[in-house]
Amino acid sequence: MSDQPLISARGLSKVYGQGETAVEIFRDLDLAVAAGERLAIIGSSGAGKSTLLHLLGGLDEPSGGEVIIDGHQFSACNQRQRGEIRNRSLGFVYQFHHLLAEFTALENVAMPLLIGGMTVTTAQAKALLMLQQVGLGQRLGHRPGELSGGERQRAAIARALVAQPACLLADEPTGNLDRRNADEVFRLMLALNAEQGSSLIIVTHERALAERMDRILVLDDGQLRDE
Repeated sequence: MSDQPLISARGLSKVYGQGETAVEIFRDLDLAVAAGERLAIIGSSGAGKSTLLHLLGGLDEPSGGEVIIDGHQFSACNQRQRGEIRNRSLGFVYQFHHLLAEFTALENVAMPLLIGGMTVTTAQAKALLMLQQVGLGQRLGHRPGELSGGERQRAAIARALVAQPACLLADEPTGNLDRRNADEVFRLMLALNAEQGSSLIIVTHERALAERMDRILVLDDGQLRDE
């Protein structure tokens, strides 16, 4: 792992609302995630775990502080630059797959590559290889509604990793699956993550999943502490 953090947060604060109705999620929060590190963030419901993940991924604006991704300070970037950084450096997996219903599995997985400027032929060839890796080589032409829950989440993981991002951000990625599918999907995610050598930040309430990571942080009362 490099000594330089791949993702870091400095003095991060998030407040919703104003005045007497303001709700502070966290204040002056610091975090550093090394290249190749696997980090689990746990905490009670409503502690702000998903909010923190969205801030780290540049999907939401902090009320204070800064997020630096792969050497880029998000607050100094315009919307186009942020989009390019996210597409190049980050992959996202959520509890619900967020696949586009009107597109096939192959088209969904190829989408990040097409957005990045790759040709359709090359993007679909890479998407095909990725879908084969997650066991969906025979489901290329199926739309999300024609896939099982486990298959949809496998496709979502393939889409998140197809561009080989520096970091994968996962928000309760197995929370919508039964235990057998959840374990299988998580094992697959870890294997692909290890193969690509990327960092992995996962928000989960599943203790068993968190304990398979390199480090566990607890978000409690607006601050992160080591487990």
